[in-house]
Order: sequence, then structure tokens, then C-alpha cells
Amino acid sequence: MKKKEFIKTQILLTSIVSIAIWSLLAWYYFNGGVPSHHILAREDLPEISNWWGAILLPLLTWIVVFRIQKRENLPIGKSPEFLKIPLKVWLGFLGALILGVALSVFFTLGNESMPEYLILSVFFISLFFPVYRAECLLGFVIGMTITFGAILPTGIGSILAIIGFLIHHLIRPLIIYLFSFIKKQ
Repeated sequence: MKKKEFIKTQILLTSIVSIAIWSLLAWYYFNGGVPSHHILAREDLPEISNWWGAILLPLLTWIVVFRIQKRENLPIGKSPEFLKIPLKVWLGFLGALILGVALSVFFTLGNESMPEYLILSVFFISLFFPVYRAECLLGFVIGMTITFGAILPTGIGSILAIIGFLIHHLIRPLIIYLFSFIKKQ
């Protein structure tokens, strides 16, 4: 994909996310006000307004799409290939989006144990898949934005990404080595 063509993709995806978050914030504003959330849901900790999502989500989208282009080293073709992002990137995004939506739904319904299990499932999944990648973080944040705003999911998602990176690059190779060692004997 030519650099000019990829910039079009980057602008399009960032514009879609920007319009979505700004529309959500406008709806909140005209229907009772934009909510704020206390860190860790504790009243003694500071509140973070959902207005910050108007800046964070477009910026995060721009950076994530840029990182995908650099990481995937998207080829320069003779014909323009608009929106040519590999399937594995879309699958990582959609998987994290589904996880974020599920966490939000269970939290909203008052189910306290299921979100814990879903968070723990990320650690298990990171043994097999690179859940630390940028598209996973973006999907997770977008999936939780309606319920929690953009700031808190970005913080939680960043922590999960770091732990997922450590599991995928330290614990996974150790487990593979142990299994291959046991198999040899």
C-alpha cells in the first residue's frame, strides 16, 4: 500500500472514531450531562470526565493505525489498495472489542464475578495470541467507552497489554521449552 493510500485509511478510521465519540458525548450532553467516573469506582479518588475521550480516542486511533502500518510493513503496490489492513489485525481488534463490550455489559448488569473471569481469560489467551498489540488495545477501549469513558479503559488496557506481553514473551517460551524437554525424555 502506498503511503498516500495508507494516510487516507488512517484519516478515514480516525474520522469514524472521532465522529462516533463526539456523537456519544453530544448525546450525553443533551440528555443529562456527560458522566464522570471515579478511579477504581472509589469516591475518595479523583473523577475523570468522559470529555477526555474526545481527545484520547481520535489520538489513540491515529497512533494505533500508524503502528499497524509500521509493524505490518504494508507493501507498496502498483495499484492503490485502500483499507488493505491484514485480517489478523481486524480479528485482534474485533476480539478485544467483544471482550470490552462483554465487560461493560456484565458490569452494567451488576454481575461482579464475570468481569473478573473475563479479565483473567486475557492472561490465558495471551499464552496463544499476542493480545498486547495496538489493535487489541484500541478494540478494548472502544468496547468499554460507552460505559466507562475512554481514559479508564485505556489505563486498564495498557496494564493488560503489558502483562500480556510478559506472558507471551516470557512465560509462553518457558512453557514451550518445558514441554519440548519433557517430550524428548
